Amino acid sequence: MSLPASAADYIVDRRRLRRQVTLWRVVAFVVVALAILGAFYRFSGLAAPNQPHIARLAIQGLITGDDATLKTIREIADSKAAAVVLTIESPGGTTTGAELLFDELRRLAAKKPVVAVVGTMAASGAYIAALGADRIFVKGNSLVGSIGVLIEFPNFSGLMDKIGVKLEAVKSSPLKATPNGMEPTSDATRAAMAALVADSFDWFKSLVKDRRHLNDDELAQVDDGRVFTGRQGVPLKLVDAIGGEREAIAWLETEKGVAKDLPVRDWRPEKSFGLGLLGSAASIAEGFGLTGPAALLQRAELARESQLLDGLVSIWQLPAGN
Repeated sequence: MSLPASAADYIVDRRRLRRQVTLWRVVAFVVVALAILGAFYRFSGLAAPNQPHIARLAIQGLITGDDATLKTIREIADSKAAAVVLTIESPGGTTTGAELLFDELRRLAAKKPVVAVVGTMAASGAYIAALGADRIFVKGNSLVGSIGVLIEFPNFSGLMDKIGVKLEAVKSSPLKATPNGMEPTSDATRAAMAALVADSFDWFKSLVKDRRHLNDDELAQVDDGRVFTGRQGVPLKLVDAIGGEREAIAWLETEKGVAKDLPVRDWRPEKSFGLGLLGSAASIAEGFGLTGPAALLQRAELARESQLLDGLVSIWQLPAGN
């Protein structure tokens, strides 16, 4: 049984239309995929090694001297980046982690100019990182400094006495495995801990004195552990000038001979899947443009992580409850 001519033409037209719709869907999918890949290529740093540019590297959160960040710095050093803008937003971290970061940044600065731009804060270990740059720009209300080292440990001995629990130990010497938090801290243990802090503090102060070209009197004005605003930090010689990325790039062009109008490329360390729940939630919120909730979640994650730091730390800590 044959279909009427009008019905046959209708079926042919429908099939042709379906093929056209399918074709345009495929074309649209390819265009969107290429756009996404192009944006990723442009902003992820994958394009950065292949052409002259200014590299932007963010130092955020707790500083631990993680391998991913150190590896990224080494890759920037070997790339075609003409200069580096180091954006810092951190209260510090472990003293050793800050030392590792500083050393790697100085090796980078030996190959290409590095300028630091401080956001809200570059305190303690993060200020050590800023010292690795050739010049430091800050906002007027940025917090910088907090030159100091501490070691913290809990002591539950009073609680253990109340519940009738006592720690027994056989040790090779009285200072082995102290402080342990399960017994009162002896004078000898406290003196040993103070010696560790004093040695690292002397290193920190010598670093500031050398990198910021301070004399003893100038150093004494800033080494008591407090933070300073950017406006205070300029005359104290802790930082160089008030400004942001625009001023930093202008300085690179005028003082370091970096070519004008180079593109700025973000370099990002490979992300670890070890983010805490709060950190993961902050990343998701930031991805949806919810900057306010993201900032609160990041701050909560930072506070949580700071309680997990061990050993000597160089970090500016807000009072509990803030």
